[in-house]
Amino acid sequence: MRQWDGIVEASALTINDDEHDPEGSTIAFERAQVQAMLRRARVDLEDLDRAAQRILTGEYQVCERCGGPISTDRLTARPATRICITCANKVTRSRARERP
Repeated sequence: MRQWDGIVEASALTINDDEHDPEGSTIAFERAQVQAMLRRARVDLEDLDRAAQRILTGEYQVCERCGGPISTDRLTARPATRICITCANKVTRSRARERP
């Protein structure tokens, strides 16, 4: 949020046309970057909230796709994951085939 506030403050003090500034990125671009980071952070928090709920229900180490176990190593690397590495690889291969 501090980044967003800084960008908004900087844009309020600037009256020139930043879209044609050869010195760097535009304020609009910086705002878009911060908005994307904020959206990603919200998704990450939602994922972690779901993981906490799965811990409470005893489903944390159970793959949502196949019902098999999710390894401790995978959960250490990706605490919010809901699928095992085997299912994650299948999803990745499936997505790769869908690309032109």
